[in-house]
Amino acid sequence: MTHPLRPARSEFILGGQKSGKSRRAEQLAAAWLAGAGARAVFIATAQPWDAEMAERIARHQRDRAERLPGMLTVEEPLLLAEAMARHSRPDTLVVVDCLTLWLTNLLMPAEFKENQPPALIPSARVATFLEAISAAPGPLVLVGNEIGLGVIPMGREVRAFVDALGTLNQQVAQRCQRVTLMVAGLPLTLKDLA
Repeated sequence: MTHPLRPARSEFILGGQKSGKSRRAEQLAAAWLAGAGARAVFIATAQPWDAEMAERIARHQRDRAERLPGMLTVEEPLLLAEAMARHSRPDTLVVVDCLTLWLTNLLMPAEFKENQPPALIPSARVATFLEAISAAPGPLVLVGNEIGLGVIPMGREVRAFVDALGTLNQQVAQRCQRVTLMVAGLPLTLKDLA
């Protein structure tokens, strides 16, 4: 079952790489912006760690500005809850893309010591973020990667990251009214309480 292009109070869009997650979030933003007096803010979590990533970010910014000229873009790699609280209003849709990069930013640089369990995401930062989902006065669209469907990764650090992301995804899905899985550009509604 697919739902019409109308944002829920909170929606979590999951999928693999190039599954259509960001495009779906942009479509929801475009539908929201079509309403009278509506605003939209895009909170980007990516950081330009290398030249290829810097070019990718610039390309996404250009493409998004062309597709959604009415949407403000805010770069926030770490203080996600604070950025959501600052921009969320009843007349403003907030899109966060993406939670996977936010988690990566929280864990970088990864400092794992031999014979110690790898550090996971700071629980206080995650708790604050989860509270921000519930407290947001306007609609939210959160985008993240589903990476737990593949082979078991080699290396303890990578396994720890996959575990941390899976836990974060479950917590976000519990907080959101709607959860959509994107596969090959097609939405599959997993949860819809809207």
